[in-house]
Amino acid sequence: MNKFIDSAVLYATAGSGGSGCMSFRREKYVPKGGPDGGDGGLGGSIILRADRDVASLIGIFYAPHQSAQKGGHGQGSRITGRNGKDLMIRVPCGTEIHEKETGALLGDLVTHGSEMTIANGGKGGLGNWHWKSSTHQAPTEHTKGVAGGEKELRLELKLVSDVSLVGFPNAGKSSLLTQISDAHPKIGMYPFTTLNPIIGTIIFKDYSRLHVTDVPGLITGAHQGVGLGHAFLRHVERSKYLVYVVDMAGSDNREPHEDYHHLVKELSLYQAEMAMRPALVVANKMDLPEAGEKLSKFKAETGCSVIQVSALDGSGVETLRDALYDIEREHGLAAETATETSDA
Repeated sequence: MNKFIDSAVLYATAGSGGSGCMSFRREKYVPKGGPDGGDGGLGGSIILRADRDVASLIGIFYAPHQSAQKGGHGQGSRITGRNGKDLMIRVPCGTEIHEKETGALLGDLVTHGSEMTIANGGKGGLGNWHWKSSTHQAPTEHTKGVAGGEKELRLELKLVSDVSLVGFPNAGKSSLLTQISDAHPKIGMYPFTTLNPIIGTIIFKDYSRLHVTDVPGLITGAHQGVGLGHAFLRHVERSKYLVYVVDMAGSDNREPHEDYHHLVKELSLYQAEMAMRPALVVANKMDLPEAGEKLSKFKAETGCSVIQVSALDGSGVETLRDALYDIEREHGLAAETATETSDA
């Protein structure tokens, strides 16, 4: 399995333009052939393209220095040098492009096929025929090609998904993702089984789809970077909906209602708007005997309506899938209607 990389530095060098040529016609029976040096070709540019089939920034991480092809030099008979090939670098959807030194955001490639030219190829030099005039019949002037652009960038990946599963370590998010989608993450009975975000796809009966991200377990202080909090939380930013997965059995002597309040607090401290998004609350591990009693206390302390599931035996999973379908129909269609009204 490829290592998941969501941050990488890219040193991009576009191709230099080819040099112009100094040349004079040399033909039999043409004693005074004029200048005919061709122009240099354009250097290749470097372009980033979002591709849904690319999972992470691992390719750039291990090959940070990328260069495009140089333009060819001009030739006699006014032959222009060939243009250098552009270098197309595929990146995951959701890749932000920042200047390495200042951190300034230059672009954000969210949708499949969106592109951004990050370094332009240099222009080709001019051949000596450009300097011919009535008073300058045999010019030798010609110019070199222009150097290609150079950029030092930092790329940051923020996954693009419809739903994010958020919860404390061992809340059962990975098991739940396996039950509701086509994803098959690593599952184990120890904290931080999932070290990288994993995306699964739910396909409903009408063939509509939702992309669901299992975000690695958050802990108190995540908004300050504790437990790689920033690295995890940024993958929640683009999600339209949240699913709070709560261990209702109270593993590790934690109270489920406290877990829920901590999760909401961490999201709001990281980005206030995130905690206001449409959300479902899932009470997981309802197959365990202590879950029933703790569920009553959870409802009393939070006032939340919950969906009871057991990711272990699959009970309640269809109810959760139906709720996700409904939330997309309600809020997704509402968003589309609002957009259409605004455009009108």
